[in-house]
Amino acid sequence: MMHFTLPMFGPILPELLVLAGALALLLLGAMRGEKAVGIIDMAAVVILLIAAVLVIFEPGTRTEAFSGSFVIDNFSRFMKGLVLIGSASAVVMSIDFFRAKHIRRFEFGILVLTSTAGMMVMVSARDLVMLYLGLELMSLSLYVIASIDRDNLRSTEAGLKYFVLGALSSGMLLYGASLIYGFTGTVTFAGVAEAVKQSAPIGLIFGLVFLFTGLAFKVSAVPFHMWTPDVYEGAPTPVTAFFSAAPKVAAIALFLRAALDAFPTIVPQWQQIIIFISIASMILGAFAAIGQRNIKRLMAYSSIGHVGYALIGLAAGTAQGVQGVLVYMAIYVAMTLGTFACILAMRRKSGMVEEIDQLAGLARTQPIVAMFFGALLFSLAGIPPLAGFFAKFYVFLAAIDAKLYALAVIGVVTSVVGAYYYLRIVKIMYMDEPADAFLPMPNGLRVILGVFGLFTILFFVYPSPLVAAAEAAAKSLF
Repeated sequence: MMHFTLPMFGPILPELLVLAGALALLLLGAMRGEKAVGIIDMAAVVILLIAAVLVIFEPGTRTEAFSGSFVIDNFSRFMKGLVLIGSASAVVMSIDFFRAKHIRRFEFGILVLTSTAGMMVMVSARDLVMLYLGLELMSLSLYVIASIDRDNLRSTEAGLKYFVLGALSSGMLLYGASLIYGFTGTVTFAGVAEAVKQSAPIGLIFGLVFLFTGLAFKVSAVPFHMWTPDVYEGAPTPVTAFFSAAPKVAAIALFLRAALDAFPTIVPQWQQIIIFISIASMILGAFAAIGQRNIKRLMAYSSIGHVGYALIGLAAGTAQGVQGVLVYMAIYVAMTLGTFACILAMRRKSGMVEEIDQLAGLARTQPIVAMFFGALLFSLAGIPPLAGFFAKFYVFLAAIDAKLYALAVIGVVTSVVGAYYYLRIVKIMYMDEPADAFLPMPNGLRVILGVFGLFTILFFVYPSPLVAAAEAAAKSLF
């Protein structure tokens, strides 16, 4: 008879906590129904924050579990910390929104927990089977979350679109994984790296392309971005905030580990793919957002552009490049969640406002919110000395050191183009005639906006803790 000891489960304690919490809250929801919504949401936030503390304060040693298919290292700790903070913030942001909309769904907090558990597995996956298990656990929960407002046609349409296209991308990723297994005879990243060291047959390269296609869909990189604007616009706003933060971090982490852990000897082959999708994402993100009138659609194209900038670091294929990606993702999560806190505060007596033109005169009616919103938009545009400038600075520096000069130049040019639509929102807030006043900002949103807004504004004062943590995390991949 097998005896399971705590040390065996030690490496996966945060994942177990999140999943056990989800199951316990599901039982509570099944017994008490909609009366348990408030308790479940607050409990989900507490569970996610406790898991974040467990992850961040885990011993610094590298640990492997399940015969090496699950790894805990500085890289996984860094990315899991971001995922958990992003998920907890999204739940906090959802509470007042769903209450105001009279949407009482106890399943939301539970689904965030299960999808977060999938993301944590993705970040630590070191073989193709664990990669797929984590990805599907995350994706199946996200499909339901997208259509959580089941009485709203736009929300159910968003969920259906996401499900159909997500199933297609999962099939392509699984086909790629099967080709990689067929040509190497192993599913572990270490085994694949050893097999590829000798030679990389054309079939394996095909498998790599399909694998990267599935991952590019999950990060909504061009040309696999088609679901993003419709899902972002159709899903409830807190769900959009969640989609734009935590799942992106997990998918980027998986992208980095799969590329650098499993295929370190054929960097020139996959580097071409990454450069193409990076350039395409930056260009589409810069130009397609210009004509948008709905702020959630604009944020969708903005997120596509930011994924393009983050992938510049992966294209470099160096420890410095990975450090740039990690710094970028940490700052991106803060900027995005702060921005969505402002978008969720766009509520009048008549209901939620999503059109950019309806922000007119916000600076006169709510000057503090307008100040933070403006700073976050300037940061998204990459204007110094805000955090967004340093995010782009690190990835551009890595590209230049890797002699990818054209990629860095295109990144700078698209940043300038993208600044137009961010500055247009600031102009509407500060210079246009005031529209009707917005309702006061709920306390939960005040906390989120205060924390992430101050982080974005004051990052330049003391950036070294984040930069040092990203450097240690990047080195653990090499």
